[in-house]
Parts: sequence; C-alpha cells; structure tokens
Amino acid sequence: MSEPRNRRRISLPPSAAYLAYRAGAGIAQAVPGRLGEPSARALGRMMAVAMPARRRMIERHLRRTGLRGLSLQRAVQGAFDSYGRYWLELFRLPRDARHSLEGRFSAEGFEHVVAAMEAGHGAILALPHVGGFDFAGAWLAGRGLPPLVVVEPVEPPELFEWFAGVRRKLGMEVVALGPDAGPAVLRALKDNRVVCLLSDRDLTGDGVEVEFFGERTTMPAGPATLAIRTGAPLIPVAAYFLPRGRHFARIGPPVPTDRRGRFRDDVTRITQSLARRFEELIRAAPDQWHLMQPNWPSDYPDAGPPDPGARVGR
Repeated sequence: MSEPRNRRRISLPPSAAYLAYRAGAGIAQAVPGRLGEPSARALGRMMAVAMPARRRMIERHLRRTGLRGLSLQRAVQGAFDSYGRYWLELFRLPRDARHSLEGRFSAEGFEHVVAAMEAGHGAILALPHVGGFDFAGAWLAGRGLPPLVVVEPVEPPELFEWFAGVRRKLGMEVVALGPDAGPAVLRALKDNRVVCLLSDRDLTGDGVEVEFFGERTTMPAGPATLAIRTGAPLIPVAAYFLPRGRHFARIGPPVPTDRRGRFRDDVTRITQSLARRFEELIRAAPDQWHLMQPNWPSDYPDAGPPDPGARVGR
C-alpha cells in the first residue's frame, strides 16, 4: 500500500558536526596554497587547546617512544600541527588530485608493491596513524592501483558518508569496519588489488596480545589472518609529511607470514612482528603519530572525560 500523497517524510536536519566539517572543507579549499602550512599550524594549535584529553593521551603515547622533557612537549605540539595539516590536505585533496600528485610524493620500497602485484595475490598495506595516508591512497590511485581502504565508522552517519565520498573522489574504495569489511577485502585481494588497513589500534577489542613500545596491549588480528589465508604479502607502510606540501612513503619489505604452528599462534607471532615494524616507522617521525585515543590498558584510568567530537576521528 502506498503512502497517502499528503504524508511527508520527516527529514532530520544535518548534525552540527557534519555542518562544521563541511564548512571546514569550504574554508580549506579557499585558502591560498602559500598559506596552507601556516593555516594548518594554526588549526593544530587551536585543537591542542580545545582537546585537552587528546593532548594528554598523545603525550602518554609519545613518552612510550622514548621522548622526554622539551623534546616530548615539542613533539606533542608537532603532532597537533601535523594533525591540522592532515585535515587541511584531506579537505583540499579532491581538488588537488585533479592534477598529478607525482611531483609532491616520493616513495622508498615501492618495488615491494610491484612484486606483490606481479605475484597476483594482491597486497595488504598495514599502516600506523602517521602522516597523511589519504594522500598516499590518492597517489596509489593515480598510479593505476586504486586501493580498498577499511575505515572506522564515525557518527553521525551523514558525516561518515561525506568522508567516504571524499575518499571515493580520490579513487579509493571505502568500506566501513564491520560485517561487510571481510568479504569486501577478500574480493579485492582475489582481484589482485591493494588493501590499506590502519593497524596500530584494536578498534573491535578482539585483537591479539602483543608488546608494543615496551608495554602489552592488543592489535588487530585481521592483517595477519588475511595474509595467511590469501597469500597476499603483508607490507608495513608509513606516509610522512615533508615540508612545502610534499609527502614521503616508507614501504618496508613484507613481514614473513609462513606457517609454523597453530593458526592463532601464527597470527600472534606475525602481528608481533608487525608491531616491531610499526615501532620503527613511528620513531622515524613521532610528531606525526596521530593516535589520540587510549591504546594500552594502562591508558584508561587517566583518559579523563572525552573531548567534544571525540568520536569523529581517523
């Protein structure tokens, strides 16, 4: 039975967070290129003041990398500066990607991705929350390797769809972490594609226990599980910011994923190896590590009340 013609569907107004991010995108696209980095630093300093709980958490995490004293405080502020640059560049990327990004991006170890494509099982690129990985994804798409990216759902849903739309414009296939992610990733690897997984944070709470920066925590089991089951190489990657709008990716050799014993034991061993690689990649630029949420069991007692908008993140 059809609805009566005079019955109107109730449409909820867009959320404040959605409108704020859309406004931010409009402002970022209007900022002249020469003002991009100063604007990003200004944004980072505002966020450092507006997000005290996140600032405390970044300081905890960076202390784990070995930083102390003035070096630690500079790195904490640097993390907010680079986080501001992350958002500014994400907002501007759909426009910038209309032209080649090659002049702004360089990579070390790209031969590992090429070898994976030649082997025909796809490639799993595992990344920590460092630098501007969206720029790297757009660069891959520009090279004819449009990646599938699995991302954390954010609230409200219209904000997630907007973020997903931005990334699709850059050539990425976007899948929300959840029941649909596993089948989508398996299809992509079967089709010999690149899959990008942010892997330094256990979002679902069912990861495997590892030692990460000298303290026990859990990391997602998905990257190692997929590598074992599909034969796709597990490649650790970090995409770093460089001055003057440039970027650099360090692409490491694949983590060994050979079978040695029980499946769960192998997954744990491989994930531990990936954690060690992440430590090296993060220590190369700790002030670009944008991990602002509790990530170790000992973080939670000091996490404090959440900042406004804390559910909106990368």
